[in-house]
Order: sequence, then C-alpha cells, then structure tokens
Amino acid sequence: MHDMSPHHPRYQSLLLRDKMAKAYQEGILADTALIAHGRGEAFDYILGEKTNLPALNSIKAASAALLLAENPILSVNGNTAVLAAEDMVKLARILPAKVEINLFYRTPQRVMKVEEVLKKAGATEILGKEEDDYFPIKGLEGPRSRAHPEGVHRADVILVPLEDGDRAEALVALGKTVITIDLNPLSRTAQTSSITIVDNVVRAIPLIIEEISKLRGCRIDELEAIVHEFDNQRNIDSSLQLIAQYLEKDGK
Repeated sequence: MHDMSPHHPRYQSLLLRDKMAKAYQEGILADTALIAHGRGEAFDYILGEKTNLPALNSIKAASAALLLAENPILSVNGNTAVLAAEDMVKLARILPAKVEINLFYRTPQRVMKVEEVLKKAGATEILGKEEDDYFPIKGLEGPRSRAHPEGVHRADVILVPLEDGDRAEALVALGKTVITIDLNPLSRTAQTSSITIVDNVVRAIPLIIEEISKLRGCRIDELEAIVHEFDNQRNIDSSLQLIAQYLEKDGK
C-alpha cells in the first residue's frame, strides 16, 4: 500500500480499497467489482463510515431470521470474499450454515480463486464450486442463474451481501427470505430484499455474529416477533433520512 499513516482519518477505508485493488490484480475480482466498491464507499462516507441505528435494527432482525432458518445459506461473491471471508466462515460455523459461491461475472478461474480465499479463511464445506451440480434460478439467465441444489435452492433464508438486483428479486420471488448488506439504500437489491442492512460488510458481519450470540437464548416466539415487527421499507427510509441530514448539514 502507498505510504499511509494509520492516523489518516480514512485509513480503514483506504486499506479496504488497497485490498480490492490487489484482488483485482490477482484475478479474483472483475473490473466492475471495483466500480461497485467505489459506489459503496461514497455512500459509506455520507453515512459517517459507522454502523447507524437503522443498520443495527436490521442486523437484529437478520440475526433472528438466520436463527429461525431451517436451511440458512451464506451466498458469497467476489467482493464479499475479498472483504469478509473470515467473518463469513465464522458466521457459517456458529449458525451453522452452508457457504455457496455465486459470481455475477463467473469464470472457472475466478470461481477457483474465490474458493481458495474461502478455504484459506477456514471454510471446509463450500458449494457452488466449478465442478458442482447446479440448477438455474427461475427468472434469471446466464452464469449468474446458477444455484446449488443443496444450497440456494433448498434455502429458506439467504444472506447475500453485495448482491445484484435481478438475483435478489428472483430469490424473493421464489419465496425465500433474502437478507442483504448494501451501502446504497436506493439500489434495487436494497429495495427488493426482505431485510436490508445499510452498512459496510466489514462492520455488519461481525455485528451479526455478536447479535446471534445474544439472541441464541431466546424462545422461538421471541425471535419470530423480532422478524415480524421489522419493517424493511421503514428502516430503509430511516437510512435515507440520515443521508438527507448529512447533505443538508453539508450544504449549509
């Protein structure tokens, strides 16, 4: 990384940017992954680069939904693998849940590289590998329609950080509870998903892990009440209000 002091106010953000650039050079990520990251970075900047109250509310609902799930699946794309592989593997272990590789720009080489990243992070069972069986997801075409028969297809609750809108919409249409982590509250993924966490994936997943350990002792009806009382659109609106407040304050 360029010579950057840890005292730089945006040091953490710059570290992540460097991580993404290296992953692109190593062939893990497509060039468009960097564009997506940059867009998220802009929203994170406006949200103060911290986890806000609406995000904490959705993290609680997401954690309850994952604990209630019969077949939870953690869907991992390139950006998620690069930014949060270890946390995703830890979350998979504590639930327990299966991890499935799902790439928008899917090539055999990239799938193998993401698999390597996950294995290095400690994953033992990974679905969606290049040689694995798959069925297409109804309503989608091309490589991104691939889903493992024992993974996304069987899942009742799916955590899909940094997902694309078409896929999120298709999964919701199949009757699945879709949890996403997306810094852009206006994206189609954020607007379509069942539970949207407007936060940075590197902050959100450790907080989901913490929340799951807190909620684990709750009764099923208590967990169901948390999910039932959560209003995703209202929560997204709260995130948009925070953005509006920031812009208003900055414009004065």
